[in-house]
Amino acid sequence: MNLAPEADDRQSLADAVRQSLRGVIDPELGENLIDLGLVYFVAVDHRATAHVVMTTTTQGCPAVGYLKDGVQRAALSVPGVTAAEVAVTYDPPWSPDMMSGAAVARRPKAKPRSWRPW
Repeated sequence: MNLAPEADDRQSLADAVRQSLRGVIDPELGENLIDLGLVYFVAVDHRATAHVVMTTTTQGCPAVGYLKDGVQRAALSVPGVTAAEVAVTYDPPWSPDMMSGAAVARRPKAKPRSWRPW
């Protein structure tokens, strides 16, 4: 009896994992990892293991452990996913250009350089 998910099912699971990752919020920026562009890759293999490759906004980010744990828990919360592997990479390095339009729109506008509080 073969219980391995078919290719279409694996893609559906990967899509569900990606959607679940929207619940993982970067504590510094207050945005979800998907809209920030911090998730580079999501796939589910024939054993129903979710594979996620992500980054952080900077190398040496103190929240990397917190974010990896959140990603793993979010992936495992998807019905049908049996395991989750999360890898962190800094190639390519993250930049604000990777943010979705929605995240950019919610981002506070910077004050002009000539701004003075008086």
